[in-house]
Amino acid sequence: MSGQFKIFAGSSNPRLAERICRSLGQPLGKIKLSRFKSGEHYCCFDESVRNCDVFLVQTFSHPINEHFVELLVMMDAAKRASARTINLIIPYYGYSRQERKAAPREPISAKMVADVLTTAGANRVITLDLHAPAIQGFFNIPVDHLTALDLISDYIKRKNIENPVVVSPDAGGVTRAENLGNILHAPIALMFKKRYVHNEAVVTHVIGEVEGRTPIIFEDLIDTGTTIVNVVESLKERGANDIYICATHPVFSGPALQRLDHPNIKEVVITDSIAIPEDRSPRFQVLSVDELLSDSVRIIMQGGSISSLFKYGGV
Repeated sequence: MSGQFKIFAGSSNPRLAERICRSLGQPLGKIKLSRFKSGEHYCCFDESVRNCDVFLVQTFSHPINEHFVELLVMMDAAKRASARTINLIIPYYGYSRQERKAAPREPISAKMVADVLTTAGANRVITLDLHAPAIQGFFNIPVDHLTALDLISDYIKRKNIENPVVVSPDAGGVTRAENLGNILHAPIALMFKKRYVHNEAVVTHVIGEVEGRTPIIFEDLIDTGTTIVNVVESLKERGANDIYICATHPVFSGPALQRLDHPNIKEVVITDSIAIPEDRSPRFQVLSVDELLSDSVRIIMQGGSISSLFKYGGV
């Protein structure tokens, strides 16, 4: 590879960072991360990064604000240590659901996070399945927007599911459902919901045939799992078979793991963009995005096209 680069892990998902490095055939960079008694973050690189292209792996998982500030401290340390470039590998970009004003006097937090990362010194961001692809435009630096569509669709294809239907739980996920439906040569169905409070919604209508079919739901993320369970129960009421749930980002707030261990859910297929507990139900199938991320690093360092990573087209 042209140029020297080093990869360092924040505390949010060190195992994913290790797998990325293993795929690239190089060691994970040495870094010291700790806290002062006051709770303030401390960071020190235990090896030189002068004139290196530095890649920092930090996903915005719970506790998101702690991981966000930790990443900023890591960036500042790298900048002051004369790193040539600072490249952020953020598998899950938090605050992405606040990408527009849905009501007066609300923030656009996704834009604010982009501004802070850029001001702190980021030269590039690599991320996966943004909640809204337009968030790429919130940055004035390159954003490599990857997708787990190939990874998840290949897994689902190997299941040889009979009579499948790809279901979009809301209008915002229609494009995602259509992409998966085209790959699987399956019809799609659309659900309409009313959302009364954050993280909770009630299904009101279903457009499309689901009776006697096996629904496959493909989401960008799952948070509390409440909405997904409501969707599953609504599909079962309409005569559907047990359901496959697919999502890139297992945010899994509160008792989501227990909630999704539902008798009418056949499998929950997710990626390791966010680390989840090892003592989980066998109903959860975790696919690793390490090769996708390591390949993107390789392309960035060698030169080439990120779109070559997408078998079925990008996002």
